[in-house]
Formats: sequence, structure tokens, C-alpha cells
Amino acid sequence: MLHGLRTAGMFRMVRDSQWRQQRLLILCYHGISLHDEHLWRPLYMEPDILQERLEIIKKGGYNVLPLGLALQQLHEGELPARSVVITFDDGMYDFYKQAYPLLKAYGFPVTVYQTTYYSELHKPIFNLICSYMLWRRRGAVLSKRNALGLGQPLDLRTEESREKIVAELLDLCAAQKLNGAQKNELAERLAKVLDVDYGELLAKRLFRVMSPQEIAQLAAEGVDFQLHTHRHRAPSDEKAFREEIQENRQRLAAATKSTPTHFCYPSGVYRPEFLDWLRAENVVSATTCDVDLAGARTNPLLLPRFIDSRERTAVEFESWVSGIGSWLAVRRRTRQRYD
Repeated sequence: MLHGLRTAGMFRMVRDSQWRQQRLLILCYHGISLHDEHLWRPLYMEPDILQERLEIIKKGGYNVLPLGLALQQLHEGELPARSVVITFDDGMYDFYKQAYPLLKAYGFPVTVYQTTYYSELHKPIFNLICSYMLWRRRGAVLSKRNALGLGQPLDLRTEESREKIVAELLDLCAAQKLNGAQKNELAERLAKVLDVDYGELLAKRLFRVMSPQEIAQLAAEGVDFQLHTHRHRAPSDEKAFREEIQENRQRLAAATKSTPTHFCYPSGVYRPEFLDWLRAENVVSATTCDVDLAGARTNPLLLPRFIDSRERTAVEFESWVSGIGSWLAVRRRTRQRYD
């Protein structure tokens, strides 16, 4: 259907419409593969797919704007035609190595919602590296589980069974109150059980967050770093929630020499009370993982984004940057409401 609509000129018509000019598409990316992470989780994509997306944006004549400017112009009704913002969540090393060189080559501004705890720890993110290593041994059933303080054999035959093991490891960390360095030691023990070369994974910097020095370097080159909490979590307690933002802001300000005022909900999870807590922390915008284009009436603390991944086809991506993807989604929701 999308190919037919594009051939019929509908993509171009919506892209160039006044309706589209009054709306902002905020793109969301997570990881760009350093090795084979895209085969593990679809939110990781190969660098050539990201380049394909950037080429679609360039050839379509889209205006890629800095986040702050785009939101100001959206509020004032002065957006240029075909406005797009590019954002990356978490601030992983793969952004530094894979994504940023491509964005720089195209001259596109970008916002990174940067978490900071693992930036200072200089270790892989525990749950991600464990899940990935279990996936590397998928299909096996191992009997060495006691070495990890767990009871049953490691059944790695399904994604469900592997993620259950990750959940049990996280419960073990919580019960023993392990810090980041101790979690990394547990990950090393898991690697030995799985017969995975942990040193190789460390050398490739898989699932590592950018260091403060790398953040400072990219900030000096114009990358916009914004808030994503210190520990990538959004506590339901106001004091703990605000402390996450304060710690995150303090570390980003030290690295970037600027004060971040925009926020992204970790994992896209938000609650109504978060909005007042964000305002109390002088946060002026917050992005979600809700999929849509933003308009002038959109709550700036509940901004939607288009979550891109390797499972999205090029024509699906183009439908959303043109705006017709949102238009069709609204019609689909309306039809379902009355069916």
C-alpha cells in the first residue's frame, strides 16, 4: 500500500502540505551495531541502514533542526517545511564510533539523551551484556548454573528462557546489593560459564556508554547532550526521581559546559506526576516513545517520536518523515474506534 501511495504522489503531497509544515517529526534511535548486536535486538541497526535513512532525509529536502530551535519554532508556529529532529537515547559508544561520523558527514544536528552512571564506571551495561552473551550461546542447555549462585541448568533455547535468567541475575544483584563493579564481576563469571571471551567484548566496547571525555569532545563539536537520568531509571518517589535528574545534569554540565533542560523518559515510561516533578527541575521538554508527529498543541513534556529500527522498511520510514504514516495511523485508530 505504501509503495502504491508513493508512486501515486501521495508522499510528496503530504510532505509539502501545510498540515505537515505545522508538525514536527522527532526521530528516535538507540544503537548502531559495532558487531552483530542488530541480530540480537532489532533496536540496533547496521550503519548502512542509518545511512540509508539519512539519505532519504537529504533527498527529500527535509530540514533537520536542533531540538531546542525546533520546539521553539513549533510553539511559535514558525516551523520550516518538512521539519525533522534526530535523537539518540542512552549515549552509547556505538553512537560515537558509528552514528556520529555519518551525521557529521551529512551535516545534520543531533540530540543525545545521555545517561551517566555507566559513563563513569567504564564497564558494559550489566543487563545488556548478560542478555547478549546468553544469546551468543542460544540453543544450548548448560549445567554450570551453580557457579552463578542460581539453581537450575541454563536453558538458552528460547528468548523467554534467556531473559528469565537475566531477570534472576538482576534479582540476585538487588538481593546482594551489588554495585556496578561487582555486577561486572558477575558478568565475567557468566562469560566463563558460557565460554564467551569477555575480554573480546570489552575490547569491542559493546554495550558501553560514552566516557566523559568522549561526551566533552562531541559537545565541543556541536552535539547536543540532554537529560536521560543518571542510572537510566525513573523512580516513582519524587525525591529519588529529582535526584536522578540532578545527578545527570551535574555530570553533563561538567562535561559539556552547558546546562541541559530537555529530558527523555527512560524506556519511554512516564506517569502523570512526573510532569510536575520535571517542571520543578526546570525541564522544558520531555520525549516519550509514543509514536506520532508533534503539533503546536502537543504537551511539551509528552512529545511523541518515531522509533526507528532495522525492522522498519525504507518505505515505512519515508512514510513517517513525509507525514503520511501519521495520517494513516490516525485514520486506523479512528476506524478501529468505530468498528
